[in-house]
Formats: sequence, C-alpha cells, structure tokens
Amino acid sequence: MSLFITFEGLDGAGKSTQFNLLAEHLQRLGHAIRCTREPGGTAIGDQIRHVLHDVTHTAMTAEAEMLLYAASRAQLVRQVIRPHLAQGEIVLCDRYVESTYAYQGYGRQLDMAKLQMLTQFATEGLRPDLIIYLDLDVSVGLQRKAQVEADGGEMNRMDQQAREFYQRVRDGYLALAQDDDPTRWLMVDATASIEAVHRLICQRVEILLPLLFRRGQG
Repeated sequence: MSLFITFEGLDGAGKSTQFNLLAEHLQRLGHAIRCTREPGGTAIGDQIRHVLHDVTHTAMTAEAEMLLYAASRAQLVRQVIRPHLAQGEIVLCDRYVESTYAYQGYGRQLDMAKLQMLTQFATEGLRPDLIIYLDLDVSVGLQRKAQVEADGGEMNRMDQQAREFYQRVRDGYLALAQDDDPTRWLMVDATASIEAVHRLICQRVEILLPLLFRRGQG
C-alpha cells in the first residue's frame, strides 16, 4: 500500500502544525511514512529553496521563479517521492503542484497552460491521492504570519507580496478545488481549533487507508 498526501494553503493557515500532527498519528498507527516539503526535500532542492526564499533576490522574475520551483519538484519526485511510494510507504509533502498553480498561476498571473505543461514534465504526471487544503481569510493569514515573524520566525521573499497577491492565491486554490475531482480534496476551515482540524484530517485519511489497501490488492 502507498499513499501520497499533500498539504496546501496560505502561510499562517497552520500547515506545518497539521502536517506534523498527521505524521505522528500515522506513525503511532504503525505506518511507514516519509515526510518532505517543497521547495526542497533534497540536497539540490534545498539549495534551490535558499535561492527562492532569499529576500535580497528582489529582481527575480516570475518566469525564473516558476522554473526554479519546477526544478526542485522534478528532483524531489524522482529522488524521494516515487521511490518511497514504490516501497509502499505513505508520503506526506508540505506543498506540491497546487502551490505552483495558485501562487505562480493565479498570484503571478502566468499562463496556466504553460504551467500545466511544465508541471506535467517535472512530475511525470504524479498526482496526490489526497490534497488537504487549509482555507483561511487573507487578512487572518497575514496577521498570523506577522506574529510568527515578530516571534523570530522565518521571513522569506514570498512573504513580501501585496495583499492583493495573496487574495488571488486564495481565490486560485478555491477555483482549483472546484474544478478538480472533489474526492481528491479535503477542504478545511483553518480558523477551527488545532484539535478539531486534526480530527477532521485523521478521519478522512483513515477512511482512505483501507480503500487504498484494497486497491493495492486488486
């Protein structure tokens, strides 16, 4: 049995918290899991992540940004995600292709058809079994992110965009979910308590596990 789960949402929605809680829950159940992230997840990808997040790289064009994300993803898919899925493990990834469509497609307003073609090439068509999207009003997300930064948390180049950019990103996520297979998405209200969100995620994943097991035996 293998399962590929991705987490999506604006910064401040609680992705990292819920990602870690689900990983711990699955480990307690005895499942073999691999946790990774985008951009990064490999030695090469981590170097690309540094370039993408460097706040001094203000001259980076939207097209260069898009290609760097695709390069990191191509390395991650071939070096980490596919090999661990082939071993029957559960792979959890903090962001995946929907981030590119939301941030570079809707946020940067790049041509979606070109993004889809590039993404198809980078991933060899690999899609998640489940996309967990933590939805949050843009103003709330920005407030939460500002508090994290005030407490000494990381600030990167992608945190320096205008509010209108993040609104386009959120609208993009909602449009992507509406246009995709609804069984692939779990839409979560990120304003709920950490415990309530975690329970909802676990319930959905635990329903999915036996279905995938039977699929693997078929």
